[in-house]
Amino acid sequence: MLPPKQFVVSAGISKTSYAEVVALCQQWAAEHAANPEAPGHYICVTSVHGIILAKDDPSFAEVLNSADIATPDGMPVVWALRSFGGTGQQRVYGPTLMLHLCRNAAEHGHRIFLYGGRAEVLPLLETRLQQQFPALRIAGSYSPPFRPLTPDEDRQVQGAICDSGADLVFVGISTPKQERWMFEHRHAFGGVTMIGVGAAFDFHAGCTPQAPPWMQRLGLEWFFRLSTEPKRLWRRYLLLTPRFLPLWLMQRLKTIRESHS
Repeated sequence: MLPPKQFVVSAGISKTSYAEVVALCQQWAAEHAANPEAPGHYICVTSVHGIILAKDDPSFAEVLNSADIATPDGMPVVWALRSFGGTGQQRVYGPTLMLHLCRNAAEHGHRIFLYGGRAEVLPLLETRLQQQFPALRIAGSYSPPFRPLTPDEDRQVQGAICDSGADLVFVGISTPKQERWMFEHRHAFGGVTMIGVGAAFDFHAGCTPQAPPWMQRLGLEWFFRLSTEPKRLWRRYLLLTPRFLPLWLMQRLKTIRESHS
């Protein structure tokens, strides 16, 4: 059974945990081993940025809402879930989820594939993951160009992933591209589970610093990331994400009014 979802502004967000997501991925990997034609799965780690993009674009809302799991990736999303009755809900953060899944994959012999990141980042990432999890089986990796793949390129990538025998595919090409890629390829890899992990590749390769834990707990990660990558992220954090608070508050007030009517 999939974790239940709570609608937040424009997307269904899963009331889940690291342990539950890892357990489901382990179950799906076992089903994949028993039947390579089993249904595939994909997991979105959903931040305020993704929710606002879904608000503006119904096609992207469909992508998020079709995911097997959409984890609450940012603290504002966690606080919203709690305000709608998700007592005790914790953050399920993409980079941390990736490490939990790699640890479990190493323990159970599951194979992973890394899709995304820059060409110079992937070798660093593979080395660091292998150092942290010596038994981890990395089936392959691919760094896509900063443009849409041609049909031939896409067929080649699909073939490489299928031939690798991967059980899990980590997708790190940023929102909304990674979510759309998983949605478009959800039937391409029988039984494989895809997980969009955003900037996790750069974080775990040691190329980009993560916000300190205290800033993450207080919901200030956006400020840290904006200060480290202002040219790339200013539009996201100064124009898009500030819209979340009033939209969340309006939804909360509507919920309160309906409960008293």
